[in-house]
Amino acid sequence: MNTHPEMIANALHFLIERQADQPGLAELALHLERSEAHVQKIFQAHVGLSPKQFLGMLTRERALARLKAGATVLDASLDSGLSGPGRLHDLLISTDALTPGEARRRGAGVDMQRGVGTTPFGPALLAWTTRGITFLGFTRNRGTPGSFRELEAQWPDARFIDDDQEADRRLDQVFSDSSDQPLKIWLRGSPFQLKVWEALLSIPPGYHASYGQLAARLGRESASRAVGTAIGRNPISWLIPCHRVITRSGTLGGYRWGLATKQAMIGVEASRESAQEPAPLELSSQSATRSAASSGAGTVAGSSAR
Repeated sequence: MNTHPEMIANALHFLIERQADQPGLAELALHLERSEAHVQKIFQAHVGLSPKQFLGMLTRERALARLKAGATVLDASLDSGLSGPGRLHDLLISTDALTPGEARRRGAGVDMQRGVGTTPFGPALLAWTTRGITFLGFTRNRGTPGSFRELEAQWPDARFIDDDQEADRRLDQVFSDSSDQPLKIWLRGSPFQLKVWEALLSIPPGYHASYGQLAARLGRESASRAVGTAIGRNPISWLIPCHRVITRSGTLGGYRWGLATKQAMIGVEASRESAQEPAPLELSSQSATRSAASSGAGTVAGSSAR
């Protein structure tokens, strides 16, 4: 069994809970009961940055910068239209909504599999049918029984079949960076909720949007509260990235599955995006002189990752 997701989840939550103390690698390794070298290697492989650099991604100043950048990206994405399947960057998300008749039946006649498995953000409850994933929620904050109640309230008349082993396999696919298989999701919500959830797919990893920005871009400038309610009822966390929505002041706002989990997601995505940006090319003064002399250029410029 791959224990890395569980270790990463414990590391992320420890760092977030102790953020004010700025714990170092030695303290994190002691908490995880692993060597410092092992923790550094596994953490950087999964998150993209070191634990210390990860903590730097959690500041309010960084959040505000991502919010400012996200406004431009969101405008471009929404101006291009919100129809058909959405592309969530590295993961291909194929969305399918219930018909009005199916929605009225509240899941009657639907056989739905469900189970709890491990993820980099803690244990999660996953539910799915042959038409796609119907629910993904984290159990760390609400507990497993609470997550089961959330699922059953959403699909009150469905027939549930428990399968933790298959849930663990599917969750590995959901959170795998290398997955290139289409992930189908099957959504049950009002037309307004579906429109909000689809808009969330336009916010890329490493960027933020505020509740007000989403409301304005959906033509509902005065409906920030309604947009926030729809975001809070998102049934498929991570894949429909409601964690990328924060307040306009740079604070986290709310999150159905706990603010520590939301902050862990934000920090991981910001770290991975930062790790993909090329480092500026640094040359010694002698090397720079030789390079300038041979090329006729006086400066060396790095390229942007985007």
